Amino acid sequence: MYRWETVQAVTAQRVFGIIRTAGPKEAVAAADAVLEAGLHAVEIALTTPRALTALARLAETRPDALLGAGTVIDAAAARAAVEAGARFLVSPSLHPEVIRTGHRYGVPVFPGVSTPTEMVRALEEGADALKLFPASTVSPAWLRDVRAALPQAPVLPTGGVTSENAPDWIAAGAVACGMGSALTSGGAHSAGERVSDLLRRLAEAC
Repeated sequence: MYRWETVQAVTAQRVFGIIRTAGPKEAVAAADAVLEAGLHAVEIALTTPRALTALARLAETRPDALLGAGTVIDAAAARAAVEAGARFLVSPSLHPEVIRTGHRYGVPVFPGVSTPTEMVRALEEGADALKLFPASTVSPAWLRDVRAALPQAPVLPTGGVTSENAPDWIAAGAVACGMGSALTSGGAHSAGERVSDLLRRLAEAC
């Protein structure tokens, strides 16, 4: 898959899951729950202890899933994540070396940004999409205003996005939203219900 094809696949449902847990066993269980519920793309945050173990296990058991690595903040972590099976990389901030490393191995990178200046710099560094983080500090109206000046910016609001406000972010111009505990908390059954409800809401909003 080319990088642009991966970006299209990750954003096709307008949402991707973020898994951050106490360990690899819990991470695999959480990822399995949302994937079984119909979500296509999830990232495993590297703040999860032994996150790469979970990523490698999921890459073996779910070869068709779009698996990414989150909280990637240096080149070494980027390469290790790709070797473990990550098909996209996400950072909370902008690290050009992560973008370069991901691109070296054909993997798209979504760095974190929080201002128009950071958005432009990230695009100049070759970012494939922009993680707006934390989205809870701004609003869909803010994004709509920014995209009036930067319509070329593919933005992924993350941090504070819920099933209720995700459609508002999409309506404001976001290409997709990243969601963590708002989707994954409460066990497999609850996660499945949330994913189904969210996908329905997003389908109606598009």
